[in-house]
Amino acid sequence: MSPEPLYHSAPLNGLSFLVTGGAGFIGSHLAHYLLEHGAQVRVMDNLSTGSRNNLESLQRFDRFEFFFGDIRSRDDCLRACMGMHYVFHQAALPSVSRSVEDPQTTHEVNCDGFFHMLQAARAQGVRRMVYASSSSVYGDHPALPKREGDTGMPLSPYAASKRTNELYAAAFVRNYGMEVIGLRYFNVFGPRQDPHSPYAAVIPRFVAALRNGQPPVIYGDGQQTRDFTYISNAIQANIRAAFTREEQAIGQVFNVACGEAHSVLDLFHCIKAAMRSNGKALAEDLQPQHAPPRAGDIRHSQADISLAQRWLGYQPTVMLQEGLQRLIASLQ
Repeated sequence: MSPEPLYHSAPLNGLSFLVTGGAGFIGSHLAHYLLEHGAQVRVMDNLSTGSRNNLESLQRFDRFEFFFGDIRSRDDCLRACMGMHYVFHQAALPSVSRSVEDPQTTHEVNCDGFFHMLQAARAQGVRRMVYASSSSVYGDHPALPKREGDTGMPLSPYAASKRTNELYAAAFVRNYGMEVIGLRYFNVFGPRQDPHSPYAAVIPRFVAALRNGQPPVIYGDGQQTRDFTYISNAIQANIRAAFTREEQAIGQVFNVACGEAHSVLDLFHCIKAAMRSNGKALAEDLQPQHAPPRAGDIRHSQADISLAQRWLGYQPTVMLQEGLQRLIASLQ
């Protein structure tokens, strides 16, 4: 996979970064970007959802360090933040459906763990912390596109946990002068997503099913819409958030998306087209199967990305069709 383009203006040599959840999908891509551009990177992960396979490409860098730790441990968080200039907090228990089944663990990881990381970053004098939030915080608010100030009631424990993160971050900025910026991810996809987890995201599930000649499962009628965001756009947003000099950005949360809405049924047809263009023979009559809607899922989602464009300089560069082509090509 070719290196990401440059998203920062100054060299990263001599700077140290902690990436929590760095053995996961987004975290491993972020760690790879930082290492490619000269940074010292420490990945903290307990490997509960992350994979050692995602760390293989990082091992060739002598500036890479793996710290086996759990964000539910205050001591682990303090040790992980020691000597770090910046923290990218990606560790979390993802999945709306998982949180509905097991709200206790979701709270412990996503809320208690986040609070421990804030405390540790403050105690260790970290310059800035950039953390992963989620489009799920918009809950039942009906407006489209989704604007950062228009959050509704959360529809799942996962959504509540991510909203709690945002409130704590704002409080720490206000009371302790910390520099913290949140990013609300909208359906990020790309290489290294696990298609085999029972909580797998829709794109890796669809791709895996079609590669095996099986009909993918759509929960609901398929008319629900999402703003699918290729991984390079998420990496760009993180780097720009870490280095923005706009004071107005501190303490804020920003949508990270493409600003487009695609139905899940449209997504299915786009994936089929991408696979065929990459030489995969698919049966003409292969159609998805439908299952009942899942509890906690938002019906429609599309982001307004104007604030991220204004204060972070963010601009998506890979839209859905190109992202799918890149993903399918990476699996050949």
